[in-house]
Parts: sequence; C-alpha cells; structure tokens
Amino acid sequence: MKQLVKLAMLSLVALAFACSETLPSEVQYPEGYRDWTHVKTLTLKEKHPLFKDFGGIHHVYVNSRGKEALISKTSFPEGSVLVFDLLESLSSLEADAEGGRKALAVMYKNSKAFPDTKGWGFEAFKGNTKERLVNGNHASCFGCHAGQTDTDYTFSEFRK
Repeated sequence: MKQLVKLAMLSLVALAFACSETLPSEVQYPEGYRDWTHVKTLTLKEKHPLFKDFGGIHHVYVNSRGKEALISKTSFPEGSVLVFDLLESLSSLEADAEGGRKALAVMYKNSKAFPDTKGWGFEAFKGNTKERLVNGNHASCFGCHAGQTDTDYTFSEFRK
C-alpha cells in the first residue's frame, strides 16, 4: 500500500511539472495582440519631448494575464504583456488619421529572465516586420520606465 501511495505522489508531482507553464526568456512578437483588450489611444505631437522617437498615434493593448492588474492597479503577474502599436499620424484640416506602422513596442513580465529591469523585458519590432530593434538592451527602455514605481513600471492606466 505504501508503494502505491508513493507512486501516486510521484505521478502527481510529475503531472504538476508537465502542466506548469514555462515562460519564454525573451520578448516574443505578440501574435494576435489586436484581439486583446484595448487600453487607450494616445497621440504624441511635435512639442512632446519624445516626439523624435515616439511621435504618432499609440494604441495600447494588454493581454488577459495583465488586464486585471492594470484595472486594479496592482503588480502585474508573470506573463503579462503590454503592447503599444505606434503609427504615423496624418493630420489635415478635416481629420487626424492613422498612417503606416512605425514600430510595435512590447513589455513582457518575466522576473526570472529580466531581474535587472524589475522583471520587465522590452522589445520593439520595426514597422510591419518582426525585425528586432531593442535586441536584448532592455535597460535602454527601462531607463524611461524606472520612475513609474506606482504602476509597476508602466505608463498606462485602464480607462473604464
């Protein structure tokens, strides 16, 4: 009987390991992000200090894992992803409209993979490609995010 109990326990442990989710150790291209929750839209204009690099229309999205943390203003759980889709802004007297994609920027929470940037990995993909622009230099992005301690290093708040 003891052998049977030991075997059952070992089976449960093995099953737990098999079912546990392993998070990727690099920031992945966020396939299907347009089906995630849209958080907000923002336009950075010429007078903004970050216009040179980030001028245009930003559409911000959050995956299901990060949505509740964004709403409740708590720390994001592992596997949370935020995306900002940076588009050119085309303005006329009649309307402002989206132009082409400049970049797709991604924040991905994995504390084991990114301990030096408070658990966040960063990447940007050029235009409509999967060409990486950050290439592991997470600190280059985190420098701007470091002051956002009250929002777990993010700039977005959920608009209800």
